[in-house]
Amino acid sequence: MLKLTTIKRIAWTLSVLILLCFVQVTLAEEKNEEKNQIEIKGFHFTPQTLTVKSGAKVTWINRDDDAHVVTSSDKKFEKSPPLDTDQKFTITAGAPGTYNYFCSVHPKMTGKIIVEKP
Repeated sequence: MLKLTTIKRIAWTLSVLILLCFVQVTLAEEKNEEKNQIEIKGFHFTPQTLTVKSGAKVTWINRDDDAHVVTSSDKKFEKSPPLDTDQKFTITAGAPGTYNYFCSVHPKMTGKIIVEKP
């Protein structure tokens, strides 16, 4: 029969391992989100072309003082609401293909997302 102190040590160790797994998964998700982030700054999308796997989340973040609206040229995703400074807009990439987009407030601002099979 196990002593109570041994059981407590096992429970504590398991708790720490579960917490570490949770932190690792959370950090991996955050890193993936940063990887699939498009910054709006200086009236440009950076990167201008982003390649992702189908099902990946893609996030635009506005770093300009002016509002921007992310709009799909091919209607492959819904347009964003007006994004003020530091606001974000996220979509989930659908079927493989090229997703062209622009800012409907500043139409010379363009970009594209290339969606590949997972």
